[in-house]
Amino acid sequence: MNLKDTTLYKLLIVLLALASIPALFGSVMEPDGALYASMSKNIILFQDWFNLYGRGGDWLDKPHLTFWITAASFKIFGISAFAYKLPSFLFGLLGAWYLYKLAKDIYDEKTGLISSVIFLSALHIITSTFDVRAEIYITTFTLASIYHYYKAHHGSFWQIIAGSFFAACAILIKGIFVLIPVFAGFIIYWLFTKQYKQLWQPKWWIAIVLIFVFITPELYSLYTQFDLHPEKVVFNRTGVSGLKFFFWDSQFGRFFNNGPIKGKGDISFFLHTTLWAFLPWSILFYTAVINLFKKKNRINLAPESIMIWASAAVTFLIFSLSKFQLPHYILIIFPQFSIITALYLRKLEGRSLKIFFNVQNALAILVFLLLSVLSIIYGFDYPYIMIGMLLVVLASAFIFFKGIKLETIMARSVFISVGLMLFLFIFFYPAIMKYQSGGIAGEWLKKNYPAAKPAVLNYIDAFSFDFYAPGEVKYLHNSSDLDKIKNTKNLVIYISENELNKLKNEYNAEVLKSFEYFHITKLTSKFLNAKTRPQVLEHFYLVKLH
Repeated sequence: MNLKDTTLYKLLIVLLALASIPALFGSVMEPDGALYASMSKNIILFQDWFNLYGRGGDWLDKPHLTFWITAASFKIFGISAFAYKLPSFLFGLLGAWYLYKLAKDIYDEKTGLISSVIFLSALHIITSTFDVRAEIYITTFTLASIYHYYKAHHGSFWQIIAGSFFAACAILIKGIFVLIPVFAGFIIYWLFTKQYKQLWQPKWWIAIVLIFVFITPELYSLYTQFDLHPEKVVFNRTGVSGLKFFFWDSQFGRFFNNGPIKGKGDISFFLHTTLWAFLPWSILFYTAVINLFKKKNRINLAPESIMIWASAAVTFLIFSLSKFQLPHYILIIFPQFSIITALYLRKLEGRSLKIFFNVQNALAILVFLLLSVLSIIYGFDYPYIMIGMLLVVLASAFIFFKGIKLETIMARSVFISVGLMLFLFIFFYPAIMKYQSGGIAGEWLKKNYPAAKPAVLNYIDAFSFDFYAPGEVKYLHNSSDLDKIKNTKNLVIYISENELNKLKNEYNAEVLKSFEYFHITKLTSKFLNAKTRPQVLEHFYLVKLH
């Protein structure tokens, strides 16, 4: 296929965006996505934009902006999975645009386009389009802030305002620590290039002040919900300060592992996470990073490259040293990874070009074979239709894009991602979501008992039921809670199999419907194999009391 290379990359971006659209019409996935969706639903139900409620009580973990964005979408489109996912999808495209702008301004248009293609086709970006959490928002806001602050070196004061606004938005998604990927790159860049005066420029100190001005809605919300009410029980104790949690416990408390939310860190966690999360580009990325250690490979790069490397390296190091680690954290520095990979790809020639040409081809064939095998063993209704679709995508990549050159590597790699997206969004995710019993039960209840008063007994993680069930869902933590509302008209309770006999014997419970359950974000070989799947399924029930 003979296209001007920049035209090709633009078409690949459009193709990736189009292939993402089916994800918008899938269900909301537990745990985080369904929790955030249910909390945003509560904003609409209670008409309360300042107090956050989740799991049936006051909720203090992440700041408000994720829920405000989603609630605004619910206000416009109604409470639905589509309305929940749409803002994240749009912000993901905005992030790709900012990535293009930043790389274009530092390097050139081609590098900007290649960086955006790599970003949009990375595996964890793809899965985040379906399993929507907060990280896409943080990534875009952080990147937008970096871009505007970069432009502020020689731009007008509005660039400082824009940069501070987006930095504040990133904070309102995740917390204060997002200032590290924003400012670490600039500070190290100024030190390495001996621009010491930048550290004392009034505009940067004004930028810090503006950030704190822009986050005042969050501070007000936390103060009124928690600091004014020390009697509230949060993290199993009273006297919890929302402001202290926001500025210290939620970030530094996790890093030092002395806050209310603890984890077990592994210094190599993000090294092997990146290996799968940044596919099909991870091998190229790691090679690019190793390549940067040789001075001769850095000589002809723009000095601002230091800003990109430093932002990624410092953030990656902090994540790795932290005791609280989750795979999706790494998304925040995928834009920097994409630029580093794009710069290396553009320099490939001769033997190196041929090696990675063969590596990406082998990867395309391997992905096709793995997905084909999975299509058969999972027990899909029409496995050979899926295999045929994957074969068409693979064949198209090899028929239309030929020759050992950069454009071929880019196009074939994107086609790997597009094939994977179609497989996941159209076939795989809809199939496994049938085992997210909370969502299925909530939808069934809304359809068959729209006037029901839904509740959950002794199961605090039924977030998809909370989102899909009609109206507000009550959380019952013990028999005493149940006794208080057992005579409520149209009460329908979602319970696990462990609770069934007790409710039948003591409350004369009638089973309305049973549902099969599996923790679908922790897939196992036994679940993926249709023959062994029944062995690992649990059961949940909707019951009425008489």
